[in-house]
Amino acid sequence: MIRERLCREYLEEIDRLERSLRELEEELIELRMQLNLKVDEANRLAIENASLRHRIEMMERREKRLVEFLRKLKIPVIYIDEERFEDVDVDLGPDSKD
Repeated sequence: MIRERLCREYLEEIDRLERSLRELEEELIELRMQLNLKVDEANRLAIENASLRHRIEMMERREKRLVEFLRKLKIPVIYIDEERFEDVDVDLGPDSKD
C-alpha cells in the first residue's frame, strides 16, 4: 500500500515534470522565433542605415562639387547653416493698418 502510494506520487511528479519540460521547450521555441525576428529587423535597419549614410555622402559630395563649380564661374555663394537658426513664422497676409 505505501509502496503503491509512493510509486503513484513519483509517477505523478514525473508526469508534472515532463509537462513542465514540454512547456519550457515550447516557450524556448517561441523565444527563438522572437529572437530571429529581432535579428532580421536589426539586419534590415543596419542595411537601411548604411544606405542612408551612402546617400548622405553622395549628397555632400554633390554639394561640394556644385559649390566649387559656382566658385569657378565666380557666382557668389551664400551658405546658410539652417541648424543655427530657429524657425520663424511669417505672416504673408495683407497688412492691417489698425
